[in-house]
Amino acid sequence: MELRQFEYFVAVTEEAGFTKAAARLHVAQPGVSAQIRQLERELGQPLFDRSGRTVRLTEAGEAVLPYARAALAAVEGARQAVDELTGLLRGHVTIGTIDWIQSLDLPGMLADFHRDHPNVEITVVQHDAVTLAGALRDGRVDLAFLSLGSEPPEGLTTRIVLEQHLFAAVARDHALARRSSLRLQSLAEEDLISLPKGTGLRAVLDEACAAAGLSPRIAFEAGEPPVLAQLAAHGLGVAVLPESAARALPDGLHAMPIVRPRLTGRIALAWRTEGPRSPAARALIARAGDHLPPR
Repeated sequence: MELRQFEYFVAVTEEAGFTKAAARLHVAQPGVSAQIRQLERELGQPLFDRSGRTVRLTEAGEAVLPYARAALAAVEGARQAVDELTGLLRGHVTIGTIDWIQSLDLPGMLADFHRDHPNVEITVVQHDAVTLAGALRDGRVDLAFLSLGSEPPEGLTTRIVLEQHLFAAVARDHALARRSSLRLQSLAEEDLISLPKGTGLRAVLDEACAAAGLSPRIAFEAGEPPVLAQLAAHGLGVAVLPESAARALPDGLHAMPIVRPRLTGRIALAWRTEGPRSPAARALIARAGDHLPPR
């Protein structure tokens, strides 16, 4: 048996097909099929049921899969051990973020890390906080900047890097535009424009309303604060924004802090509390921690 055969076997399993596995491995599909057939001959049993539209593991394939993954993990672990011993960093790291948070200068941090470790490939993905937390837990993302509600996500270690008060923004001709602040109670009487569920800001808003016995009326949802502001500018309701977005509002909008209670959103650097992390991922987490300004 060859490690390459195990690699192809795991790829076909995870992609549920030979064509997608070949594309993932950057090899020709006949080559993948030939290696799998060779592995099946050596084991004396078919590993895949090829009769359906998607490829499925046979009982023998189910039995072999954990050993194939363990063999590949052992080889990667040996490589990482040598890399750590020699001080060489290589590999791939995926960093997630809810958006490009200007005050944290993520591009600058990544540029510095790349100059010091040019052999590490870095992928940046953007998702909402719930999706990023799940991706961190299952290993698809190594570290992430995500927004938090009142409770940190289970299974993750977090470091708060930014706190912002929540503001309300309305069009200049809105009845609330004469106010300098807005009580949370007042939001229950308005059509609200908010980030969707799964974001830290929305969690803070929903938790505060639930604690106060309020039922917010969400009229519009959008994934980006500037879009919320544009909707409010057209008189469609009250936009709930983080302070940084409220400070950058275009003309025609009036922003005011939400008070009684004061609502605060938090941005955190997060990574898996348990589970394997590559030396490259650990180095990027350390660099991110050193790069971030004091809260």
